[in-house]
Amino acid sequence: MKEQLYTIPLNDAVNAGDECPFCYIEQSIEHDLLDFVLGSAASYMESDIREMTDKAGFCRAHFKQMFDYGNTLGNAWILKTHYQRTIDEMQKTFRGFRPAKTSLMDKLRGKAESGNAIGMWITKREESCYICKQYRDTYERYLDTFFYLFRQDPDFVSRLQSSKGFCLTHFGDLCRAADEKLSGKDLDAFYELTLPLMERNMERIREDVAWMVEKFDYRNKDADWKNSRDAIQRGMQKLKGGYPANPPYKAAK
Repeated sequence: MKEQLYTIPLNDAVNAGDECPFCYIEQSIEHDLLDFVLGSAASYMESDIREMTDKAGFCRAHFKQMFDYGNTLGNAWILKTHYQRTIDEMQKTFRGFRPAKTSLMDKLRGKAESGNAIGMWITKREESCYICKQYRDTYERYLDTFFYLFRQDPDFVSRLQSSKGFCLTHFGDLCRAADEKLSGKDLDAFYELTLPLMERNMERIREDVAWMVEKFDYRNKDADWKNSRDAIQRGMQKLKGGYPANPPYKAAK
């Protein structure tokens, strides 16, 4: 099947031989978004972009990535106006706040009201992140592309069958999406391929980690490491996704 522009990244991810092609895509998207938010194009100087980042904010993980990226001025500009919007929202929330009147007996019975306006405002902010939202929107399109290729491209299916499978996190997303996007024989074929694929590769990781443990036995000090030298980071990735051993992504000098 001839590659289309929108299928190239997913084909590249499957061809990369990674523990999970969607981890590979996730990292690529996050790097692109960091470059967009803080990179040399200086989107943080554009009022329309900073209006969106001011409103959405960033989660803890992406604030850390932004700090590691290394653009001090860009981060300062983003924080400057984001702080102003946050303070405005905070003052508005505080002005309308009234402490809940709950009796001691209700508290003891666990009936204290949970709808604290300040707590709800902060919770809503904690769930909002500009980079997370942009990533989710792009990720959904890649899920659509995955199932398009699965239905239309036998070569893609063949390469998938000989791949290392997926991390459990992204495999869960695939299974939920498969039930929505596939039906009949296509849905059966998806599970017939992926369930054995996941079992096989989870077992492979388990064996690599187990052999790493055995290598610390003095009796095996001269034995071959086999495929266990990077078993810890691959084992963590397979369970939760991501790349725990990778250094922070930094701005190009």
